[in-house]
Amino acid sequence: MSKNIKGVLMCILIAVPAWILGNIKPVIGAPVFAILFGMIIGIFFKDKGDFLSGIAFTSKKVLQYAVILLGFGLNLKTVLSVGATSLPIILSTILTSLIVAYFMSKLFKIDTKIATLIGVGSSICGGSAIAATAPVIDADDSDIAQAISVIFLFNLIAALIFPTIGMILGFSNDGFALFAGTAVNDTSSVTATASAWDSIHNTGSLVLDKATIVKLTRTLAIIPITLTLAIYRAKKTADKNASIDIKKIFPMFILYFVICSFVTTLAEVLIGNNVINQNMAVYVHEFFHIAKKLSKFFIVMAMSAIGLNTDIVKLIKSGIKPMILGGCCWLSIIIMSISIQKIIGVF
Repeated sequence: MSKNIKGVLMCILIAVPAWILGNIKPVIGAPVFAILFGMIIGIFFKDKGDFLSGIAFTSKKVLQYAVILLGFGLNLKTVLSVGATSLPIILSTILTSLIVAYFMSKLFKIDTKIATLIGVGSSICGGSAIAATAPVIDADDSDIAQAISVIFLFNLIAALIFPTIGMILGFSNDGFALFAGTAVNDTSSVTATASAWDSIHNTGSLVLDKATIVKLTRTLAIIPITLTLAIYRAKKTADKNASIDIKKIFPMFILYFVICSFVTTLAEVLIGNNVINQNMAVYVHEFFHIAKKLSKFFIVMAMSAIGLNTDIVKLIKSGIKPMILGGCCWLSIIIMSISIQKIIGVF
């Protein structure tokens, strides 16, 4: 562990200002700042030497720890009950994005790993989905940086134009909450977009709360998507006649993510039924709050490490095709979200 200290500390030093700026500018988000800072520092810090091990540890292991802690932000009972009405839209947009990503990757001859990360990032939950998927498909740091960059661009556009689009199309508050929750990629951008609508229409936090729940419901798709990708990758690399050992290919950090979600759900049920008294409930909620914050900070740390390991010149040169792919995924999600809402009468 001592060999990782220098690299981990360096990632923390980059993550702290990125975290602060991300809170000031949530529409951009701390992970994007962290990648940018990491890439800029990486230009002048070619020979990482003693830092290399810790940077690698942060970009891989700390990223997985972030996904595990993300489970403490998911009360499955609330998400499934309140988010159930959004399920047809969520499933349709996820399926559409993944199909578009697949065919666009073939058409433009884009690396499968980058296409997969952009597809799941666009359709599920931005940086968190990319963080969960990258270890499963063995994506390298440049793939992750590329996908995060694409997701960031369309998050920014969405936060700026979605409230206006919503007003032009005549969305109700419920309709816009579903639209923001399904068609904006990252949690921070969903929050920014829904908050903008609330401010314009003086609805308090009505749309923000509903959009956030829809977004959390989307997050659950991480579980089946990562498992499917793990099985597919194992089958593709193994002997066609060999059987698949689920224990070996299952991404264990996803299992821990699910366990944390169940712990959160159980705790909330016990608190709601007064099995856990109010004094203890305060400490439980404080623990969940800290775990969620730590999860977000770990993602920022990991993005710092990924930025340090990313060749910014190569990223720019290879950026146009993934950007087009991301744009097609994003537009298909928008169209599908609006269409399904119109069909089921939520609009």
